[in-house]
Amino acid sequence: MKVLERVLIKMVIIQFVFLILTQILLHQHGIFPELTQLTKYEGVSENSFTEIIQTLSGK
Repeated sequence: MKVLERVLIKMVIIQFVFLILTQILLHQHGIFPELTQLTKYEGVSENSFTEIIQTLSGK
């Protein structure tokens, strides 16, 4: 059981390292420029929280 736990912990650490590296490559170095356009199109990068609150409180 200990061997399985060690293997799982190592796999989680490796996955986390790859996640961080991928995030750095995609967002900081602009390897995938369509991602920036997509987030702007979807409105993810904008702060639209106040508009939603104003819409809900206006009803």
